[in-house]
This record gives sequence, C-alpha cells and structure tokens, in this order.
Amino acid sequence: SSSIEETGEPLPKESLKKCLQADAVLLGNTGLEKYKNEPLTKRPEYALLKLRKKLGVTTNLRPVRLYPALMELSPLNKNALSGGLDYLFVRDIAGGVFCSAKVQGNGDGGREAYEYEYYNETIVRKTAYTAFKLAKSRKNKVTNLDKSNVLGSSRLWRQTVQQVSEDFPDVELEHLYIDNAAMELIRNPGRFDVFVTSNLFGDIISDEGTELTGTPYLYPSAELSNTEQGIYTPNQLHYPDESVIGKDMVNPIGMIAAAAQMLRLSFGLEAEAGAIEEAIRQVLAANIATADIWHKGKILVGTKEMGKRIADEIEAVS
Repeated sequence: SSSIEETGEPLPKESLKKCLQADAVLLGNTGLEKYKNEPLTKRPEYALLKLRKKLGVTTNLRPVRLYPALMELSPLNKNALSGGLDYLFVRDIAGGVFCSAKVQGNGDGGREAYEYEYYNETIVRKTAYTAFKLAKSRKNKVTNLDKSNVLGSSRLWRQTVQQVSEDFPDVELEHLYIDNAAMELIRNPGRFDVFVTSNLFGDIISDEGTELTGTPYLYPSAELSNTEQGIYTPNQLHYPDESVIGKDMVNPIGMIAAAAQMLRLSFGLEAEAGAIEEAIRQVLAANIATADIWHKGKILVGTKEMGKRIADEIEAVS
C-alpha cells in the first residue's frame, strides 16, 4: 500500500527489476479494505500477481504443524490430534481452472460462465517431482489428491503422479479422492505427511488443513519457479483486520517462518532455517503469545516483542 501511495503503482518498474534479479523475494502482507473497489492493477495484491507471472512460479508449498503449546486452539478434539499434525501441501499453480480461459456469454438458460480444467504431463510432473523430493527429507510419504473417478484431467494427474513415483522407490505413495481426503484430514490428520494436488483442490484443502490448527497466522507459504527462484510470504497473506495494522498487534511468526523457508528452499541453508524454526517453537513453548493466539495462561506481547523474543532465541540455539 505504501508503494501505491508513493508512486501510484503496486509494483513500480524499479522494484520489479530488483525482484527479477534476486534469488528470492520475501513479500509481506498485502491487501487493504480501502482499495477493494479500485481496479485490480491499482490494488496492493496486484504486486503479487505480477510477480507470479514474471517469475514464472509453478508450485506452491504450504507447511503446517501443530504446536503443542497451542493445541487447545485447534477445533479438533484431543483424540483426533493424538498423532500430531505436521504436513506439507504441494500444489500446482500453473494449470487448472485458475489459469484457463474464462468464457462468459448467453445461452438457452440465460447468462452463462465456465472455465477449462486443463492439465498436461509436464505441468503435473513439475509439481509431483517437488512433492517427492521434499518427502525424502520428511517421512517418505506422499498422498495424491484428485477426482479421477469422474474427471479426465484428474485421471491424467493420477497417472502422471504414479509415473513420477517410480523415480522415488523409497517414498510411499497413496491416492485419495479429494472429498474423502477432506474427511480424513479431520478424522485422522496425523496419518499424513506430504500432499500433492492440483490448483483448485490445493487451494481449498490447504486452507482446511491450516485452519485445523486454529492458528492460521503462524505458517509460511512459498511459490517456486523451475529454477527454485521463489516468492515467500506468510500463509495468510491478506491480513483480515485493518484495525490492528500499525498498532503492534499483528503476529509476525508467519513472516519469520517464511524467511526460514526461503533460506531452506532457495539458498540451501538448512541449519539456519532450522534454527529459526526451533526458535519459534521455543518461544511458543514458553507461552509467549500475540493477541490472535492468546488465551488464559499465556503472556501477551506485541509484534515487536514477539520478534525480539524469537531473535534472542535464534542466537541462543545457534
């Protein structure tokens, strides 16, 4: 928003040039209510849309974990959470209905609109390879989500994911229909590790998975190109309550976790990323909380104090 106020553009040419030259882009929260009626090209979120196109990102990663100190904020009961909750959504963002031609017109039933759910083997392979590669550094399990019982695009998706799995014989692969997976994610979230799925299904199921923790502002999101040049953001990119902006109330953990993900995925700095993530765990275990995750027994702090506590803990664990 500051860019719009200063230059009239969400992403000035000079800023875009710097982003294209960088190995990674770390992007903070975007979108404000006061811009909602402006043309898309004049809204803050247009900066992200333009970056996605210029960088050619193809795959979205959203890791989610349940922090023990915040377990009671989850809408799930303790029985469902007995196996823990730590998974990664790997979602295509290059194909599907979001990236197809939109058609609107008039038909026998009045006004009509539809999109094409388009996929090809190349698009699916890019996403699947990312999922299997990341699974090797986790629990060696991938769950593919599709609707191949009724959709031809999903049958292509499943067949291609199965083919990619042959290059990763040590990684277990299971296939679930997306509707069944939505139920299983609530019934037994601890059984999952890495999900791989299409654009539309991934957009929905990753939001479900994040909300099962009850703490949606704690997680990062990454969008990677073929060269692993990435855009890193908080998972909940559009902060919903403008009344807290500028008042030292916003939870910074999603942004800090995004920086850790950037170090790991774009720069290969695993130890440094792990130190940041461990610092977040330690601070939350010490019952430090911003307003969005506060409840009785927690120590309420603001944005700056939460950031300082995590920074101090990084130094302690490094």
